[in-house]
Amino acid sequence: MSQSELARRTGRPVKTINEIVKGKTSITPETALQFERVLGISANFWNGAESNYRDYLTRRRDMHELQGQTQWLEGFPVSELVRRRLIPDCDTSADRVDALLRFFSVSSPRAWEKVWLSPNASYRRSKAFEASPHAVAAWLRWGEIKANTIAAPTFDEESFRRVLGQIPTLTRVDPIGQVVEQVRTMCQAAGVVVLVTPEFEGCRVSGAARWIDGKPVIQLSGRHKSDDHFWFTFFHEARHLLQPSGRRGFVDDFGADDTREEDPLELDADRFARDSLIPPLAYDEFVDIGSFDADSIRDFANREGVAAGIVVGRLQHDCKIGRAYLNHLKVPIRLAD
Repeated sequence: MSQSELARRTGRPVKTINEIVKGKTSITPETALQFERVLGISANFWNGAESNYRDYLTRRRDMHELQGQTQWLEGFPVSELVRRRLIPDCDTSADRVDALLRFFSVSSPRAWEKVWLSPNASYRRSKAFEASPHAVAAWLRWGEIKANTIAAPTFDEESFRRVLGQIPTLTRVDPIGQVVEQVRTMCQAAGVVVLVTPEFEGCRVSGAARWIDGKPVIQLSGRHKSDDHFWFTFFHEARHLLQPSGRRGFVDDFGADDTREEDPLELDADRFARDSLIPPLAYDEFVDIGSFDADSIRDFANREGVAAGIVVGRLQHDCKIGRAYLNHLKVPIRLAD
């Protein structure tokens, strides 16, 4: 059928029909109904075709705009995100920008900055976050995605405190991977989700504690690869969940050159982790004796029901022994995703 014949049968100007054919003019619902009567093809088809075409044009313009924003990719661990199958392997930079936006569930790089870099973003309080915001944001987002797939009952603080009291003795059990799985199950029963997500390059984060959609979450990286650091981080983050801090988010790093600000909430979490792992009175009595050889440390750890590596880590932190001394008592860890 010629354009002029279609125009005559639908009562539309030839110019309008020509512009519809060239994609310059939209097919309105009224025109779609007229096409149905004239051509015998349903109005739903024409309306759908029009919607699909406009969607195609919008996406094409959007991808053109994303092509001009590829500099935003700098700083993100894109290759690691691809390797861990968190985003697809894309052929173009624009596709990579699109995949990263979908990963973060934001519509644009500007929206990402408002969520993660604005002064009101709770994670900006952390020195660890400021060190590499793009890598840390990706690590935290990975935790959010995993947390949203895990069901847990309503948080029960009393039950969680009981669980925390049972964990120090588990630090002596091997292999640590099975112990961590047991701890995750115990915490989940109390309404707390525990995640292990290895850090990305440049991330430098030991752990995080936050509430995701009303669900308390502890996210651990196992960054320092030894049992003393791992368990200290766990109890530190657990304390953050128990603090009356308005469910604020915390991101923490614990290194030899730790220069964190003297935040009362951080100091409180440090004390809680320290005293939960080793009873303070027993530790003080042990330090007063002053015998820090391997056998003495093993005997003390056995009496207190805690891993010997945790005692070594505490003595090193308190400068009672050198940081290179008795590290063979620590258990190296390499936790799977």
